[in-house]
Amino acid sequence: MAEATHPYAPHTSFDGGDLDCGNGLLLLIRQHIDPLDPGQLLEIISYEPTVPDDLPSWCRLTGNELVNMIEETDQGRWRFLVCKGAFAGADTPSADPSEPESAPQPVAKKRGAKQRKRPQMPVTQEVVTPTVPTDFPAPASAPQIAPLSVMTMGSWPRKPWLLEAVHENLAGRMPEDQFQATADDAVELVLAAQQRAGVDVVTDGEMRRDNYSSFVAGRLQNCQLIPITDLLPYVDDPEEFERELRALDVPAGDVRHPAVFGLLGRDKPLVAHEVRFLQSLTDAPVKVCLPGPYLLTRTMWMECVSDRAYESREEMAVDIVRVLREELHELYSLGTAMIQIDEPVLTEVVYSRHDGGGRTFMCGALDELSGSVDEELAFAQSLLEQLTEGFDPQRLALHVCRGNWTTDESAALEGDYAPFVDLFAALNVGTLSLELATPRAGSLDALSGIREDQRVCVSVLNQKQQALEPTEDVVARIAAAVEAFGTDRVLLSTDCGFATFADNPIVADRLAQQQLAQIVQARDTYLQQVGDTQ
Repeated sequence: MAEATHPYAPHTSFDGGDLDCGNGLLLLIRQHIDPLDPGQLLEIISYEPTVPDDLPSWCRLTGNELVNMIEETDQGRWRFLVCKGAFAGADTPSADPSEPESAPQPVAKKRGAKQRKRPQMPVTQEVVTPTVPTDFPAPASAPQIAPLSVMTMGSWPRKPWLLEAVHENLAGRMPEDQFQATADDAVELVLAAQQRAGVDVVTDGEMRRDNYSSFVAGRLQNCQLIPITDLLPYVDDPEEFERELRALDVPAGDVRHPAVFGLLGRDKPLVAHEVRFLQSLTDAPVKVCLPGPYLLTRTMWMECVSDRAYESREEMAVDIVRVLREELHELYSLGTAMIQIDEPVLTEVVYSRHDGGGRTFMCGALDELSGSVDEELAFAQSLLEQLTEGFDPQRLALHVCRGNWTTDESAALEGDYAPFVDLFAALNVGTLSLELATPRAGSLDALSGIREDQRVCVSVLNQKQQALEPTEDVVARIAAAVEAFGTDRVLLSTDCGFATFADNPIVADRLAQQQLAQIVQARDTYLQQVGDTQ
């Protein structure tokens, strides 16, 4: 009987043996498909019965196309034809007839019992002895941040050329020094935009990050970044995982996720290098965002890989707190005016909907809750208390929001801050940076129990709006915040950053600048109105 053939000839082929998608097959696919040009075809031979279920989902999420599948029951194998990118049919570039088709590269079959869920993730980096310093630099003085100062929450839309550099660097195709020089150029543009808007406190727009949290994994020892689409084999319900990614506009093909495979260490700055460069450009107070310990614990703990080094997520969290404290010491030594600890996943603990009605993917927090809501909040509070102990609270801020990956307000979480007031009051932070302009965040009344020595960076503009709101509405929100907390305790910002995920900006950079300028204008209008009444 003649062997069945694909309708199109592959440009290259490899034999994956009985590797499944969770035990190395996806790594091999990437090694073979990355060198191909868009539209070229890769044949994958597999003896693993779970691959026909998993590979189509991976193709959909990565933007590649499964062109054909042949099941050869007599040989117990499948042959898949995958196009890099969208398949153009008859217009697909053909293999060069003058060159023989690449012979399938055999892979030794692994033996032993199969485990469909939670397989061990392959590690592609060597485990090193973690760096644990014992001496820390002394803190330096920092510029004071005046009441009613205007600032961006953190991230800024990236230029296309920077996005290309980010992905080239993550893929190992752009040297680190070349990437940093490219990012320096982007930071200068972001700073200029903030200066034109008239803000009082500046950030670097997180230009060096692929997203607001997982970038840390690329700078820690014994942690690697993997494409989030490669997590399909490790989740309990791959189909539901795929639906969530699609429904919530997460740019899954470009988002990477941290995976811890050894004891964590910090041998380079996480964000301090961002502060150093920004300070070289301006004398304005500098703000920097640092992912919080609970957020990182939730995102970095994966049983299929983290349990190589740690018995539990609680044990891993000890080292996460340690490396973050090391970073805080360096940031204080630089005179950083505000260090914002990002913990948006706190609202996921309280308000996430697990009934199919919109469970948030806001933080890439794939790890399921280990305890009740009260237990999780207590765990988060404990980590934050350990992180901030002994540091000057006036330079520390805590940011909480409800999801910032899409302009679709119905996709994000809803609920006020009442469940978090006790946690806020217990923490050694001087500022609460809170999403408040969107109706999803509830009213200011829910914050009546916070400490009187804590400032509130009040978001007075919903940055997801694709057009400027009436300035009088922004003025009214400023007035309400001052009435609730007093002038000396109020700072001003947008609900969240402008590009939580680098590839998925909420607004264009021009509108981001206009929104900040509008807050400055509204602040000045409010002060004029107050002056006129006195």
